[in-house]
Amino acid sequence: MKKIILKAGQGKRVKNGHKWVFSNEIKLVEGSPKAGEIVLLYDNAEAFIGKGFYNPHSLIAFRLLTQKDEDINVQFWKKRIEEAKLLRDRFYPEAKSYRAVFGESDNMSGTVIDRYEDYLSVQFVSAGADACKNDILEAAAGVFGSKGIYIRNDVGLRKLENANLNIENEVYRGDIPADIIIEENGLKFYADIAGGQKTGYFFDQRDNRAKLAQYAKGLKILDCYCHTGAFGIYAKKADAGEIVFVDSSMPALETADKNYSLNGFKNFDGVKADALEYLESAEAKKESFDIVNVDPPGLIKNRKDFNAGFKHYVKINEAAIKLLKTGGILTTSSCSHHLAFKDFNEVINQAAAKSGKEILFLEYGFQAKDHPALASMPETQYLNFAIAVIK
Repeated sequence: MKKIILKAGQGKRVKNGHKWVFSNEIKLVEGSPKAGEIVLLYDNAEAFIGKGFYNPHSLIAFRLLTQKDEDINVQFWKKRIEEAKLLRDRFYPEAKSYRAVFGESDNMSGTVIDRYEDYLSVQFVSAGADACKNDILEAAAGVFGSKGIYIRNDVGLRKLENANLNIENEVYRGDIPADIIIEENGLKFYADIAGGQKTGYFFDQRDNRAKLAQYAKGLKILDCYCHTGAFGIYAKKADAGEIVFVDSSMPALETADKNYSLNGFKNFDGVKADALEYLESAEAKKESFDIVNVDPPGLIKNRKDFNAGFKHYVKINEAAIKLLKTGGILTTSSCSHHLAFKDFNEVINQAAAKSGKEILFLEYGFQAKDHPALASMPETQYLNFAIAVIK
C-alpha cells in the first residue's frame, strides 16, 4: 500500500490522538496516491503510526482513521457507526433524532451523519470520506435501517479540499419527505433535510435550550437569530410569557411559526429583521424584555477574520445587554471554533463594559453530547454558550 513518511520531529501530535497531519509535516510520499486514497502513515524512523485518507491538494494532507493496519471497508464503517450509536443511546436513550456521527470525534474524519427519526442526512466534507461514501452509506443503512438517506453535499468545506468535489445534493435511497417531524426533549419540530440549513436542523443546542428554559417561567423573552424557533419554543413549554422571535429569513420565521403551532402554542410573534438592527431599534427598547437570547451564525470563518468577527460578537452582545434591566438575563452563543472559550468570555466582558453594566455568569454550556469534543483535538469543540444576569 502507498505510504507517507513524516519529517524528523513530527508525529507526536498525531500519536497523541490528533487526527490530522499537515502538508508541511510530510517528508516523503511513496506511490503517488491521489486525493481521497487510503495510505499508511509512518514517522521519520519509519515506525508505523496509522492508516487514513491522503489529499495532496489540501493543507490537511492526512486524516487518521485507525492506528491499526486493518481493512477500511463496509464492516469497518459499520463498527464505527455502531460505536457512535451506542454513545448516543447512553446519553439520549429516548432520542431518535440527533447527530449520529460527528467526524473526527467518532473516528470518521470528514463524515457527518444526522438522524431524523427514520431518515438520515449525510455530509462528506473530505476527499477521502467522499471516495468511501458508498461503503459508509451502506454501513449507515445497516445500522439504522433507515427509510431514506439524503446526501447533503452543499457544504463549503468541500471546496477547501481542492479536489474537485462537486457541490451536490441527492437522494441515496428511499423517499425523503419535504417535512419530517422530529422529537427533542418532548417537543416537536419540522425538519427539512433537503432544503433546510446545514443538514436540516441544529441539534447542537439541544442541551442549552433546556438550560435557558429553566429561567423562562412567566418572563418576556426576545429570541434573536431564532432560525426555526427552538430556543423560544423550549421557553414557551416552560411557561414563559410573551416571546418575540426575530430572524432575517422569512422561511425560517415561517418554519418557527409552524413549529410553534405544532407544539400547541398560539399567537406567534415573529419579526423579520436583521437581529442586530432590531436589538438597536427603538421598537425593541420599548419592549422591556426579561431575557434576551442571541444565537448568531458563525462570524469567524478563519483566523484572518478573527478581529472583525470578535468585534461583531461584542456589538451584538452589547446591544442585547442594553435592552436588559437589573436582574435581566442574557443567554448568548458562539458557534465559531476560532473563538475559544476564553475569547468568548472576553466578548461578553467587553460587551458589558461598553453597555455600562456589570453581569454575573450563572452557567455555561457547550455543544450537545451528540457532538462530543475530542480532548486531543481542540478543533472539535466549537460551540460556547453562557447564561448571565445583569447586576
